[in-house]
Amino acid sequence: MALLDTLEWRYATKKYDPTKKVAQEDVDKILEAARMAPSSSGLQQFRVIVITNQELKEKIVPVAWGQQIVADSSHLLVFAGWDSYTDERIDNTFDKMNALRGLPLDTTDEYKNRLKTQLSSLSGEQQAAHAAKQAYIAFGLAIAQAAELGVDTTPMEGFSNAELDELLGLDKLGLKSAIMLPLGYRMEEQDWLLKLKKFRLPKEEFLIELA
Repeated sequence: MALLDTLEWRYATKKYDPTKKVAQEDVDKILEAARMAPSSSGLQQFRVIVITNQELKEKIVPVAWGQQIVADSSHLLVFAGWDSYTDERIDNTFDKMNALRGLPLDTTDEYKNRLKTQLSSLSGEQQAAHAAKQAYIAFGLAIAQAAELGVDTTPMEGFSNAELDELLGLDKLGLKSAIMLPLGYRMEEQDWLLKLKKFRLPKEEFLIELA
């Protein structure tokens, strides 16, 4: 399907068939789309946690305010951003980037140092929010890739970030959860949302053109 067709097809699935699992090949493509996403200064300041353990998914259900789709999904992806920007993290990323490109490690020092100054001026909360924004870019591409493969998804912000971070031990990894994405296949006869027309604002209301 073309991208616009896939976006018309997809919706926030409300009922998954727990007996149907997404093939690993398709999961890998979805994750690769997230990995290849653009990010501010190329830092990739987020990670994707892939959860297939059924017991763990069941534990996340109450953290996700009782939403059973977490447990019924084939895979649960948690997008998490850095909890802060540190010199070590920034240096490490740019060193790897320059090494891959066959450049001296100090090639990007001028830009990197300006970036450190800019990011360090932000509060801890602002730094975490900035990193989370980058995670959302990857999140969007993962949704699009899933739709292209005919895999259903449900964007989920409805959960306790603090409780999820504690359950998954994300604080030990220097991460804060941003958003979750269950993957699976819709149970058509039991999904109330599938029966409703997709709603989007008309273009003339959505677009603001400045000529």
